Amino acid sequence: MKLQFRHVALIGKYQANGSRSALEAIAHFLSQRGCEVSIEQDTANNTGISQYPILNVAGIGAHCDLALVVGGDGTMLGIGRLLARFGIPLIGINQGRLGFITDIAFEGFENVLGPMLSGEFEDDKRWMMQATVVRDGHCVFKATAMNDVVVNRGATTGMVELRVEVDGRFLANQRADGLIIATPTGSTAYALSAGGPLLHPSVGGWILVPIAPHTLSNRPIVLSDSGEITVELVSGRDASANFDMQSLAALMIGDRINVKRSESQMRFLHPKGWSYFDTLRKKLHWNEGVAVGAQSRTSHEI
Repeated sequence: MKLQFRHVALIGKYQANGSRSALEAIAHFLSQRGCEVSIEQDTANNTGISQYPILNVAGIGAHCDLALVVGGDGTMLGIGRLLARFGIPLIGINQGRLGFITDIAFEGFENVLGPMLSGEFEDDKRWMMQATVVRDGHCVFKATAMNDVVVNRGATTGMVELRVEVDGRFLANQRADGLIIATPTGSTAYALSAGGPLLHPSVGGWILVPIAPHTLSNRPIVLSDSGEITVELVSGRDASANFDMQSLAALMIGDRINVKRSESQMRFLHPKGWSYFDTLRKKLHWNEGVAVGAQSRTSHEI
C-alpha cells in the first residue's frame, strides 16, 4: 500500500524500562515499510540510539510529516505542545496501560501501525489553551496547556479568594482550595476528580471547576472556548498557577491569569474505527458487571 507518511520522528519516554528496545523495534519496522526515520534529540541523548538522524523540535517541524510517540499521555502532551504550531500529526504507542490519547498497545503494534501509515486512520484535532500571568500590567509568565490551567492554594495555607471574569464581565468571587479551567481533553483529568463533567472533544467549550469550594452552590460551569477567562488572586498566601501540571508560576496578590484559546491545534491520529466512547468505557470501567447483550431500559421503566 502507498505510504502517506514519508518521514517519521520517534519520541520516547526514555525513563521507562525497555524504552530503548521498544524504540529500536518501532524504528526498524518503519524503515522496513520505507519510511525515513529520525530520533528526537532528547530521546536520542537519553537512550543512546545513534544509528538514525537526530532532530530537535524545530527540525522535526521542518522535515517530518508524522511524530510517533512511545510512552504515556504525559509524554504525548509534552511533545504535542511543542509540535502543534507546525501542524505535525501524532500517533501514540503505549508500553503500559493504554491512555486516553496514546491508544495503541506496543504488543502487536505492527498490525495497527501499518495501515495507519497508508492513510487508514481517524483524525482527531484538539484546541489548546494559551495562558499568561499578568502582574502590574506586565506579562511575567506564559504557557500553553492541553489539559488545564489550575490555580491552587498554598500547601500549608487556607483557601484562596479568586475573582473570575469571562470576556471582561464579572462572573463571581470564589473562595476555594483552587480553580480548574479545563479543555475537553482535560475534562477526564484533574477536573473529573474535582467533580467536573465529561466534555466530548468535538465540543467547543471549557469547564470551570472549583476545587473544594467554601459555598456548596458553587458548581462547575461549561463556557465557550471562543472567549477569554481571567482569574485574579484576591487573597491567599503561597498560591500558584500551573499549566498541565508541568509549568508552575508562583502568584502574588493582584496577579491575573488570562486564558484564551491557542492559535494552534494538537492533531492526534487513531486507528481506523476508533471511538472516544470506546476509550471512556475502557478507561473509566463503564459497563463492568453488566451482562453481555443486556438491553437498555425503555422509557417507561425509568
